[in-house]
Amino acid sequence: MTTVTKTVRFDAAHILTNHRGLCKNLHGHTYRVDVSVSADCSGDDMVIDFKDLKTVANKVICDRFDHAFIFNSLSPAECEIASVVERHGMRTVSIPFRSTAENLARHFFNELSGAVPGLASVKVWETADSCAEYRP
Repeated sequence: MTTVTKTVRFDAAHILTNHRGLCKNLHGHTYRVDVSVSADCSGDDMVIDFKDLKTVANKVICDRFDHAFIFNSLSPAECEIASVVERHGMRTVSIPFRSTAENLARHFFNELSGAVPGLASVKVWETADSCAEYRP
């Protein structure tokens, strides 16, 4: 089995409502997302063309989330902040869960799974040394 990984990046803001630490405050990250695909390769075969993987990852992840406020649609506080952001013509992305790295990794995996054969895992980096990986 061979695994290849393509990395894409986007900038976004979020809040972790009811978190005890500093992440309860509005803040942002330059997210790094590693999308890994596995296949049984032999000879000169490729697992997937990196350009094709980049195109799909950008369409599913970056085009939607880049420079947006990611908010939990189940949190009244986050919805209130999102409404102010939207009223001023700025981008938001509504998701029905907390925007933790763990949840985003699972969400991105699920969103990519139909479009990327052999999808093995998605890893979301919030900082250079902190990440969460989802693999089924």
